[in-house]
Amino acid sequence: MPDPRLFPGLPALIQGGMGVGVSGWRLARAVAATGQLGVVSGTALDVTLARRLQRGDPGGHLRRALACFPVPEVAERVLARYFVPGGTGEGVPYRPVPRLGLRGNRARDELAVVANFAEVFLAKEGHDGPVGVNYLEKIQLATPAAAYGALLAGVDYVLVGAGIPAEIPRLLDDLAEHRPARISVAVAGEGGGHTVGLDPVALLGRRLTPLARPRLLAIVSSHVLAAYLARSPATRPDGFVIETPVAGGHSAPPRGRMTLDEAGEPVYGPRDAPDLAKVAALGLPFWLAGGYGTPGGLERAWAAGAAGVQVGSAFALCRESGLDPRLRRRLRERAAAGTLQVRNDPLASPTGFPFKVAEVPGTLSDPEVYDSRPRLCDLGYLRTPYERADGSLGYRCPAEPVDVYVRKGRPAEEAEGRRCLCNGLLAAIGLGQHRADGYAEPALLTLGQDAGFLDGLPEEHSAADVVAHILLQAHVQARPAGPLTSRIRPRAPWRSA
Repeated sequence: MPDPRLFPGLPALIQGGMGVGVSGWRLARAVAATGQLGVVSGTALDVTLARRLQRGDPGGHLRRALACFPVPEVAERVLARYFVPGGTGEGVPYRPVPRLGLRGNRARDELAVVANFAEVFLAKEGHDGPVGVNYLEKIQLATPAAAYGALLAGVDYVLVGAGIPAEIPRLLDDLAEHRPARISVAVAGEGGGHTVGLDPVALLGRRLTPLARPRLLAIVSSHVLAAYLARSPATRPDGFVIETPVAGGHSAPPRGRMTLDEAGEPVYGPRDAPDLAKVAALGLPFWLAGGYGTPGGLERAWAAGAAGVQVGSAFALCRESGLDPRLRRRLRERAAAGTLQVRNDPLASPTGFPFKVAEVPGTLSDPEVYDSRPRLCDLGYLRTPYERADGSLGYRCPAEPVDVYVRKGRPAEEAEGRRCLCNGLLAAIGLGQHRADGYAEPALLTLGQDAGFLDGLPEEHSAADVVAHILLQAHVQARPAGPLTSRIRPRAPWRSA
């Protein structure tokens, strides 16, 4: 078994980026304080910041972070637009935020930059451990502004999954130098040429000193994709997270034609198993995710030549998790009792990627709750741009009203069974929208399919409990002698200027 000290400065454990706000700054900070990599979810941080400000910013944490934003007038505009002293009344609808799009929108970019800055700033506060931010390649329209905000706060790692992050290395290079930065955007029915970007100097009104360029970890499911990204300096990340299909949230579809089992879940075969020897041969550090969140999982990862593991579900159910506490307790109780069913649903996500849906009564996993929810798409993070017959651009989402989706040129069958992830995941962290007619958005919950991570953890475990349980037990089982320090608190991660 390789000694993890062969990876100096690298964490043995990465806390995965989860949901919308499940891995928020409190969780990432708690993990980073142990010396391991704490990761905030960068998905929809603009709307989570706006809604928390409208709730009055309990504790004043967001306002404390915004007071440190390097261009005060930008943060002040965001506060003026969304902060409600004392908070809005119970059941009052939240003020909307500008939706993602290909056309420039200064207010939208300012909100995204400020929101990502605040989340990373708070995660890094009070310790010297490493902090990362996780983005989805599927939400390309959000990435430039969001990543720039994270860089301004000194983020150490950027992790990108749900797609092929081939243009992210150049994006990070440009943003670190405050250069105009752009990435390509896929537009259905069109040959290419569309991009989305950010001009930092134009947005802030001044040029700041160069930033430390964070390390990029690409989250992939196959050695083939890892090799494709590693082939050129232009696309090469600084490492990989190799994720199996049992991991929570989105997972890659099976290679080849989709086949479903008797339960209606995708069937994965030998072609879907990554060849870890080929990943190791690329010469870049890698971590294993999906069913590795135990001491035994870490040992298996070390044996395969990995630097460590990425863990999600164990942290999703810990005290510092951003999940609504009542929903978190229900998930944990059902998981501990062995009654929790987590379905790899091939239809639930508008992205077309299989998505793990935790079946909990009263949530969108419940057919009655799903059927009674009015279909609407008012947040639009998973909308995709498409070219209309007249050459103009539009946006569509399979979770929007079926008749609207059909009018946009797609068959009704594509909308069958789709859940509104945007609204459902916000409701899961207690920030669901309340409609003017009194309707409240139900939650959608996701978790990994392997609940073995609970074995050996206290009933109300903390993030530090998870770290200690995995690292200490792996050390005791695999290495009965020797210091623990290098595994519990490794040196700060490397980063380039």
